[in-house]
Amino acid sequence: MNRILSTNEIAEALHKYSQMSYKAAFAMAEYLEEYEESTGEELELDPIAIRCEFTEYESAIEAAAQYTSEFTTEAAALEYLEDHTSVITYDGGVIIQDF
Repeated sequence: MNRILSTNEIAEALHKYSQMSYKAAFAMAEYLEEYEESTGEELELDPIAIRCEFTEYESAIEAAAQYTSEFTTEAAALEYLEDHTSVITYDGGVIIQDF
C-alpha cells in the first residue's frame, strides 16, 4: 500500500524525525520530489535513514570543514562539496550527503 505525500507532509515528517530545521526539511522534501521526477523512481520516505545519510549545516564552509580546512570563501567550499557529494542549498544553510 502506498500513500502519496505532499511536500509539506514530507517536510513535517523530516522535521519531526530527522531533527532538521523546518527550512532544511522543506528543502530536502523538494530535493526528494525532484529526484523522483527526474529518475522516475518512486521513493519510500525514511526520515531516520535520511538523518543518517544527510547533515544540515549553517554554511558550506562549516560543512566542508568536516572534511578539509582549506576553504575561506563560501563559493569555494560549495564548489568543493558539489564535486564530492550531493548538496542541497536553501535560505539559511546547506544539507550535504555525508561522504
